[in-house]
Amino acid sequence: MNKTKFSRHPLSLLLVLLAVIVQAQQDPLFTQYAFNKLAINPAYAGSAGRFSTDLISRFQWVGIKGAPRTFTFNAHTPLPNPHIGLGLYSYRDELGPTVDYGAMATFAYRILFPSTTLCFGIQAGFKYMDINWALLNPKDPGDPLLSGDLTNKMVPDADFGTYYYGRRFYIGLSAKHLLQNQIMISATSPGDNAGFTRLLRNYYCMAGGAVPLGGNVEFIPSLLFKFVENTPFQADFNASFMVRNLFTLGAAYRTGQALGLLMEINIGNGFSAGYSYDIWFNPLKAYNKGSHEIRLGYEVDLFHKERMLTPRYF
Repeated sequence: MNKTKFSRHPLSLLLVLLAVIVQAQQDPLFTQYAFNKLAINPAYAGSAGRFSTDLISRFQWVGIKGAPRTFTFNAHTPLPNPHIGLGLYSYRDELGPTVDYGAMATFAYRILFPSTTLCFGIQAGFKYMDINWALLNPKDPGDPLLSGDLTNKMVPDADFGTYYYGRRFYIGLSAKHLLQNQIMISATSPGDNAGFTRLLRNYYCMAGGAVPLGGNVEFIPSLLFKFVENTPFQADFNASFMVRNLFTLGAAYRTGQALGLLMEINIGNGFSAGYSYDIWFNPLKAYNKGSHEIRLGYEVDLFHKERMLTPRYF
């Protein structure tokens, strides 16, 4: 963001700020969504069959000031009762002067069939957005658009999902931000408050499979569809190859926006690491160095209640 340019034009500053706020309300993008399903669908909690954690850092449009930066952490596990899964998902999403925080506790109920499992899950927690006005560095600090002390409101949030899977396939449906609460940036002056926008529901459909190709190679395709009211429909397509259950190489395409290259390595002793790089096709292509995403994961069997399949594809 060019602070000098925007500081000379208060109206431009306001328009950019409003655009930033609207964009920050929506869920962040992840190229490695197949390894971060709890962020999309609460019914996934416990489906790994063991205590599982993932930490993902995403740096989008590297080289542009104020570009999105997202940090997420999730942990989930089945309980000794195999019908119950619990989880926790938290994130910090930066975009320009805005910082969006959230934390969600997850409960999933799992119906066990002989070779498949049907899960229902719900997440409940909070969402909070803050604005660092100092980053705008205005030429006129007394501009009425930026005047007044501001307070920010924490709002509750809730998600719901279903997830059905077997050893070599999965499919899930979910809806996020069910309460559609409004994030408020409120002036402390009596009777003076301004609500910019509300949280829109995000609808997801995900599916994937594992196809043996021989020679200890598995073809693992997956897709993710996303729909948000008044925004373009989005689809992500992923084609990956797992070799000897040690490393995975693949590519992902996001409709009209980006092509991603990704890899994952099973380090051993439950640890894994992943990396992806996105090449963007939008007008910002000439001004950034792509997007980077780094993932660290860890899994351990805590209860020994569920026979683990080796390899586990999802």
